[in-house]
Amino acid sequence: MKSHLSLPEARRVALAAQGFARPRPAAPGVRQLNGAIARMGVLQIDSVNVFARSHYVPLFSRLGAYDPGDLDRLVLRHGPGGQPRSAGAYVEYLAHEATFLPVEDWPLWRFRMDAMRAKYGGPRSWYAENAATVAWVRDELASRGPLRPAQIESDAHRGRRGPWWDWDVVKRALELMWRFGEVAIAGRRGFERRYALARDVVPAPLLDAPVPRDVAIRELVRRAARASGVAAASDLADYYRIRDRRAVLAAVQDLVDAGELAPVKVDGWTRGAAPLPAWVHRDAVLPRRIEAATVLTPFDPVVWFRERAERLFGFDYRIEIYTPAPKRRFGYYSLPVLVDDRVVGRVDLKADRPAATLLVQSAWWEVGVPANTAERVAVALREAAAWQGLAHVSISTWGDATADLAFVMPDAARHERPALEPDLDVA
Repeated sequence: MKSHLSLPEARRVALAAQGFARPRPAAPGVRQLNGAIARMGVLQIDSVNVFARSHYVPLFSRLGAYDPGDLDRLVLRHGPGGQPRSAGAYVEYLAHEATFLPVEDWPLWRFRMDAMRAKYGGPRSWYAENAATVAWVRDELASRGPLRPAQIESDAHRGRRGPWWDWDVVKRALELMWRFGEVAIAGRRGFERRYALARDVVPAPLLDAPVPRDVAIRELVRRAARASGVAAASDLADYYRIRDRRAVLAAVQDLVDAGELAPVKVDGWTRGAAPLPAWVHRDAVLPRRIEAATVLTPFDPVVWFRERAERLFGFDYRIEIYTPAPKRRFGYYSLPVLVDDRVVGRVDLKADRPAATLLVQSAWWEVGVPANTAERVAVALREAAAWQGLAHVSISTWGDATADLAFVMPDAARHERPALEPDLDVA
């Protein structure tokens, strides 16, 4: 690998590390899904379902149209006939935000679980003050196995719990027990979690083999570097949300000494007047070109760290579901659009399933997009619609890219700028 990269070269290295240099398989299946997740390391979960839930989209972006049921069976633990099962290849934890990750990685996160317990589980904490609730929930899971919160609530009402009973308290207890690693997610029904004691989900050898903090951080930095291709220290820290900068830099130095990372200069990556220190992973490749045209979820590793997205792509990105509706510039849930090695714009997509229509609620170009970009984006939109089982596309009048897209998609319907989506309830 070169020791000095132009910005376009750095983009191609980064996208190749994320799997975008690979040709899309003709019929993506479980093997390809596992491979793509392995390259990313984690698959972030988000509950917003305007176009498609976030964890489905990164795999579509890399592999093309696949059967979401295959992913459900991998990460949601659906057995034959859709019945839940307790054992699986993936679990959920806070590896970035809430993410699916390989169950074999559970020991790597013991340092974070211990930090969570130290922060939220001390003798004067809410957790300690509600010990009766915690003990009752623990007993419920021990005696009944994996349960949905609604099942715990139903049992509580039947049992007429004591004056301490409060459903919101139970939900908070479950969340903290999960953060502490005492409870694990044993799957989901729809999007509702099924909680279980960790021992009923994670194999005993993994529960009994915690990894020391410094070793875990070194391994996570190594994985972040491999998944990033080329990265600054802040990129490596954010990938797994490691807040200890000193530990991250110590891990980087260890990996440099071991020959796994090498320093690299990237044009335009600066800190003040000086080059921004960056490193390239020894497995990184620099393809001559990236050939891609697809939408990305806001929680795709390519763009989830906004500082990196701006540094790599010149893309200033914020999702606006948290912005009051009248103040939104681009739409409720705009998705970045990747064409080759550039983020060329953003589209606010919504699946109108009763009408079998993909609604392009707004569309916007970045500065200086190539002349044929609209045609490339049109193909990506049609593929996204077909993947979601939507037969039609309708393009609104909001955004400087909508007229271009309508021109190259003459069969698409048109609609006026949509009414404002409601503010997202984040309580």
